[in-house]
Amino acid sequence: MLCAMVARTTIDELLQRARATLIRLGPHEARGAMSAGALMIDIRSEAQRAADGIVPDAICFARNVLEWRCDPSCEAHDDRVGDIERSVIVMCDEGYQSSLAAASLQQLGFVRATDLVGGFRAWRDAGLPVEQA
Repeated sequence: MLCAMVARTTIDELLQRARATLIRLGPHEARGAMSAGALMIDIRSEAQRAADGIVPDAICFARNVLEWRCDPSCEAHDDRVGDIERSVIVMCDEGYQSSLAAASLQQLGFVRATDLVGGFRAWRDAGLPVEQA
């Protein structure tokens, strides 16, 4: 069996390509966007949320099901996401995983998908609201 050779991409290159498509938001910008109707999706693990808390009004999806919960054409779609016109902000712990996830949502048609610079840690460090999970 012959396999096509694929040029290797480093994680730094992959992250740079993902972020080139995003208009990333800082914590205060993200809070303002949420006030204007954007949806914050927390992709941190259940253990991270239990240990550190959650952002009020954010919804939580495990990273491994994010695309299925967001794609409106999928049977596993979560109605809280709405349609692909909605602004979506993906949040992880430090703002790396969320960049890749937001770029993936853009490929599904969520052209206004982005992520939170610095992730949950930046949100908390900015003194923004956090609740116990």
